[in-house]
Amino acid sequence: MTDLTDLVNECAHQNGFDLIRITSAKEFARDRDITLERIRDGQMDGLPWFSESRVRRGTDPQELLPGARSIICLGLSYLFPEDETGSPQPMTGKVARYARLRDYHRVMKRRMRLLVENLSATLESQVSARWYVDDGPMLDRAAANRSGLGWFGKNTNILTPSHGSWVFLGQIITDLELTPDPPLAKTCGSCVRCIDACPTGAFVAPYVLDNTRCISYQTIENRGPIPRELRPQMLDWVFGCDICQEVCPVNRKAAQGTPVLWERPSTPASKMSRNGGLERLDLVALLQMTEDEFRQRFSGTPIMRAKWEGMRRNACVALGNLADPESVPALREALVSASPLVRGHAAWALGRI
Repeated sequence: MTDLTDLVNECAHQNGFDLIRITSAKEFARDRDITLERIRDGQMDGLPWFSESRVRRGTDPQELLPGARSIICLGLSYLFPEDETGSPQPMTGKVARYARLRDYHRVMKRRMRLLVENLSATLESQVSARWYVDDGPMLDRAAANRSGLGWFGKNTNILTPSHGSWVFLGQIITDLELTPDPPLAKTCGSCVRCIDACPTGAFVAPYVLDNTRCISYQTIENRGPIPRELRPQMLDWVFGCDICQEVCPVNRKAAQGTPVLWERPSTPASKMSRNGGLERLDLVALLQMTEDEFRQRFSGTPIMRAKWEGMRRNACVALGNLADPESVPALREALVSASPLVRGHAAWALGRI
């Protein structure tokens, strides 16, 4: 069994994963109960797909793969050197680090599929397996925590000793009998920097996130108006938010990923970003772009999840918070947009200015 576990580790690293740990295929009973309680308390409101039935299914590996014996937990770092140089350009909005690359779901799933294929070829026997990223029912952080890949931070992210929380998580449930790794005996101690730093007060207690107050939720998942009381606190974030990760002491020493293993968005540089990347987006250009231009610019990136209308709404909020008078003509133009959502947020931004 040890030799087989060593083989899994070797194949995982060959397929570009930065972290690999093993846990058993036992039920995640405690995590199931905690998550169901969060749903009932309304802390997952706004995510209708995150249902009780999904949680019950995702915390029982046997439901996902009958005959499951082990779970291979994987981590892929997305921490690379900042692409920006100099001071931020005026009237630009921030994008969370993970969204500056190609859609990680495709990257992770392709590598996990290749990992299983490599194992099957080496063992000369078809390995029974199912693999998941965060768009599947499995509780990825619960698996990562139990396997010792990392521990739960007070910001609800998984913190890994080597790469901090700048990692994508993936799990392969398999019928292979592998040697499990022990959980880490680590905690955040008395540190509450992430809780104190959150501008919207989304952390209602250590390890407890009110989803509806999170900037990431509001800029990505929310399809309607952003609550007025939250808009001033969202600063210049237009897709996601990294504040609770940026202030985390564990992340200060995090090892960087290997850029050569990643695929940067292949779309050509345009006026959307002052430096050709996706670190900061030109807010006026974002507000004025057509839907076809939006699809062409962001195709294959996580930014597509927020949709054209949502990103223009987010641009209005960021422009209102930056309060640069030069954005007034673009915001006035948005007042006659066909989208009531964009019109309303443009009016709010003009009021702020």
